[in-house]
Parts: sequence; C-alpha cells; structure tokens
Amino acid sequence: MKILRAMICCLLGYLVGTINPSYIISRFRGFDIREQGSHNAGASNAVILFGKSVGVLCALFDILKTCAVIRLVKYLFPFCRYAFVVTGTACILGHIFPFYMNFRGGKGLACLGGMILVYNWRIFLIFLTVEIVIALMTNYICFVPITASFAFSAVYAYYSADWLGTVLLTVVSCVILFRHTENLRRIRMGTELRLSYLWNKEAELARIRETENR
Repeated sequence: MKILRAMICCLLGYLVGTINPSYIISRFRGFDIREQGSHNAGASNAVILFGKSVGVLCALFDILKTCAVIRLVKYLFPFCRYAFVVTGTACILGHIFPFYMNFRGGKGLACLGGMILVYNWRIFLIFLTVEIVIALMTNYICFVPITASFAFSAVYAYYSADWLGTVLLTVVSCVILFRHTENLRRIRMGTELRLSYLWNKEAELARIRETENR
C-alpha cells in the first residue's frame, strides 16, 4: 500500500506539473515558445514574448498548480509521510520534463515556489525576500532557482530529518542547476538577459546586440 500511494503521488504530481501555461498560450498564438525569446517554456520567457501581465499569470498558475496537487494528495493520503515531498518533486520534474513536449519544458522555479508555499508560508516569504535581494544584487534571475532549490533542500533536511525527502529535493536541485547551465554560459558570454530588462527593455536589448556583434 505504501508503494501504491507513492506511485499515485508521483503520477498525479508529474501529470499536473506537465500543464504548462506559457507553452499552451504560445500554441494558441501559432508558435512554440521554446523557439523564440530565451527558448524556455516558462514564465520568464512569457514576460519577454507576451508581456509582464501574461508572464505573471503563468508564474501564478505554476505556483498554484503545485499547491493544488500537493493539497489534493495530502487530503487523499493524510497519513502518508512522503506525500508532500514525492508529489512536489514529481510536479517540478513534470514541469521540466513534460512527456508531450519531448521532455523539454520549463525550469521549475515557480513550481518550487509552490512547494515551499505549501510547506510553510512563513519560510516562503523569507525565501521570497532573500531571492528578490539576490536577483537585484546579481541582476540575473537564473541565480534565484539555483540558490532557492539547494537552500530549501537544506531547510527541509534540518526541520524534517527526512533523509529520503532530502535526497529527492537534492536530486531536483541538481536537475534545476543542470537546466540553468545554458544561462550560466550566456552570463559568461555577456548575452544573458539581465533582470533590468523588466524596466529598461531597449537598453538591455541594445547591450545584447552589441555583445553578439563583437
């Protein structure tokens, strides 16, 4: 029964995670979001291609879908110790590796945020504050999911003493890091869009063009 519950948690988390609003919106508009902008099927690329409002809505959807599926599984299996961590990590992996998108989805930040929010809303607010500071100080959003994922793994390990859950979260953190290696490479090359794109779009695009033409 424990294995069956874990499989159900994993399956539900993964399937809900594959629901990608930015990809769906791009398809309705006649193209694949992964072929334009930053080539990522996530909220950050939705901001670039569709504007801030759509990008924020995509991020909120990804946060809420993670919250919803974790709450559902915890309701179905109230005494299952691993319902939270198995469902949450499966949801993040479903977002990153959706089967119907040839396993090329988003990068998992908003889903991670949803998982932290369900875990503890106070910790979520602390993470949110710290990661905003990190984003503003570095001027790059890609450092946020990398630092947040490993930091949450450490926080979860400290408060839960759950070694299996900690291993799952650490694996997901490594996957998130891997998914951002291209961003880190572009940072070294000077071609990664900075956070300041949100309020200084033309200057940032001009900087990218100038760097690429060197």
